[in-house]
Amino acid sequence: MSIRTIVQGDEVDDYPLLPPEAARGTALRVTEVGEGVLHEPCRTITEFDTPELHTLIDDMFATMAVAEGVGLAANQVGVDLRLFVYDLTHAEVRHVGHVLNPVVVIEEEAGTEESEEGCLSVPGPGAELFRGSRATVTGVDVYGEPVTITGEGYFARCLQHETDHLGGRLYIDLISKRERKRVLADMADLREEVLERRTELAAELGKAAPTYPDAPPAR
Repeated sequence: MSIRTIVQGDEVDDYPLLPPEAARGTALRVTEVGEGVLHEPCRTITEFDTPELHTLIDDMFATMAVAEGVGLAANQVGVDLRLFVYDLTHAEVRHVGHVLNPVVVIEEEAGTEESEEGCLSVPGPGAELFRGSRATVTGVDVYGEPVTITGEGYFARCLQHETDHLGGRLYIDLISKRERKRVLADMADLREEVLERRTELAAELGKAAPTYPDAPPAR
């Protein structure tokens, strides 16, 4: 099966399994549900092409790789800036990139679809959730240049999920109270196993494993 790879919206002929940003970056601790930074809107980025932004993007890619994620928002590494990164494959197309100050528009005429959704900040479980089948995110890249990314299906779900994060909203805020209670109970059971897997994968990638508290924050 031949996989096309699209980086920052442009198709490329050759791309490594581990993105260059992830190879350069440091794996950070993923914040967990209950931490304040996840539940407040993030700040708009006004300065671009700074060493701090480049390092943050590298570290977010490394963190996403170690945590086996397909998307990661800045507040998931404790930084309240409007930025997310992504690396996922859907329908034989790999999408890789980052977006600063994203705004998402859901194309209502494309309808919705229900699928299981999870979150690195809720380690372990997932829940069925309806999302728009097609969505477009506009924003800028690390240099302040305009970016427009359109996704369908799984990729559209990712774009919506990550933009939600930057507004202080997790996917578990969109499900019923009963289902949310179930997800959090499952997280308590699965968390240790998930974090052990992240430690193992960090070693495989030659990264120092981030340190997590023994228990998640109170919710």
